[in-house]
Amino acid sequence: MAETEGAAVPERLLITRTTAGDGICVVTLRGEVDLDGSVHLREALLACLQSADTVVDFGGVTFMDSSGINALITAHRAAVELGARLRIAAPREAVQRVLHLVGVDTLVPCFPTLEQALAG
Repeated sequence: MAETEGAAVPERLLITRTTAGDGICVVTLRGEVDLDGSVHLREALLACLQSADTVVDFGGVTFMDSSGINALITAHRAAVELGARLRIAAPREAVQRVLHLVGVDTLVPCFPTLEQALAG
């Protein structure tokens, strides 16, 4: 079942939540994660982590700034406190570079595909 959060920022970021067969919450992003959209991303991630391990599908993200990084770090801290697992799936090269430069990929496991993240 898919639950669309709607356009976090009209025509710039779409956030959709689904549940994988094994109960993992999948947050799929399409567009740009910037200051305006990062608040909605953080809220979606924190909501998912309350009840399930969570995978963030970055396959449709074309841009992410430091506010997106902050949302991921906040979600990582919440996951640790809740005993849940947070994983990142399919980041494009530009997003992967940002995750690596600031070290988020050392905190949150990153996988090249959604399937690998779900299995991880």
